[in-house]
Amino acid sequence: MRSLFLFIGMIVFTSSVMCQTLVGKWVTIDEDSGVKKSQIELYKKDGKLYGKITYLYPKEGREANPKCTKCEDYRKNQPWIGMEIIKDLVWNGSEWEGGTVLDPGSGKIYSLTMWIDPENSNWLYARGYVGPFYRTQHWKKES
Repeated sequence: MRSLFLFIGMIVFTSSVMCQTLVGKWVTIDEDSGVKKSQIELYKKDGKLYGKITYLYPKEGREANPKCTKCEDYRKNQPWIGMEIIKDLVWNGSEWEGGTVLDPGSGKIYSLTMWIDPENSNWLYARGYVGPFYRTQHWKKES
C-alpha cells in the first residue's frame, strides 16, 4: 500500500513538472560573472512561444535603454526594452524548439530551443544555435 502511494505521488509530481510552462518573467544571468543582465517576459501567441525584454539591469558603460543599432531587420534602431527577441517557438512534447532569439547587442539571430530544468522548475535552459554549434544560458524564474 505504501508503495502505491509513493508511485501515485511520483506520477503527480512528474505530471506537474511536465506541465510547467515557460510563460512568465525570467531573469537572464551572465554565465561568467553571475550578474543579472535582463528580465525577459515569455508569452504565448497563436500557440507559439515569444519573449520580449521588459527590464535591463544597470551595466556600467551602457545606457539605460540602448537601441538595436546592429539589427538588420524591422528592429533596427528600436529600443531594447519592449523588443521581441524570442519568436516562433513550438512545443514538441518535451521542449520548445524551432524558434529564434535575437542578441540585441550584436544584432545576430540564432536558432533557439528552451526547456525547464528537470531538477528545478525555477530555472530554464535557453540554447542558441548556429549550425552544429550552440551556447546554453540558465535563466531564473522571476519571483
